[in-house]
Amino acid sequence: MARSPNFMLNFARWHIWLGWLVGVPVLMWTATGLVMALYPLEDVRGDHLRTEARVIDTSELVFPNRIGRATSVVLAMQADGPVWIVTEPDGGRYRYSARDGSLVPPVIASEARRIVAAEYAGDAALESVTYFPSDLSPPDLRAPIDSWQAHYADGTNVYLSAATGEVLAVRTDWWRTYDVMWGLHIMDLETREDSSHPILILFAALAVAGSLLGCVLLFRRRKARPKTAVKP
Repeated sequence: MARSPNFMLNFARWHIWLGWLVGVPVLMWTATGLVMALYPLEDVRGDHLRTEARVIDTSELVFPNRIGRATSVVLAMQADGPVWIVTEPDGGRYRYSARDGSLVPPVIASEARRIVAAEYAGDAALESVTYFPSDLSPPDLRAPIDSWQAHYADGTNVYLSAATGEVLAVRTDWWRTYDVMWGLHIMDLETREDSSHPILILFAALAVAGSLLGCVLLFRRRKARPKTAVKP
């Protein structure tokens, strides 16, 4: 049985109302997706501003024999030599000298400067080195960890773990733009981590429904188009 014109008219009305409802989110998703696609993710993360990993001579390394239980032990080269970075079951992270196995104390400002000098591959001048306790973590780090921030003249921030001297993150001006776009894209400007929440799911479902209605109307319109008479 053929569908009534009123049925297709209702389809068209629903499509229009859904279009008004999800038009702004769809435009926002498209615009933010375009901005995020402008540069490779490696450039966003600042990988080009980091030096390549240095080769470590392992022939004379000493392994610490009193570290107790650990979930991981990683060998790394730092400004003052190779170290073992140990992660304990409770999440604590410490470093030990790979030369004599002794516990290395937390990073101080002078060492932070030496580490970033060895790790940073950019051309900007270092302007400041600032310590941040875990409860005052900077907005562009967003990690509850004691850290050192090395701020460069071009706006780049390099973050080091105060406990282990590891590079936690490289934050450029473009990363901060990308971060805002990502927050808008997933509709979470607070933490910018929750990509599965009711508001996002609702608007995505409405956008899919509106798109399906548009496809049905397009098919119906093509089917209902009168045929042009063929001239003899």
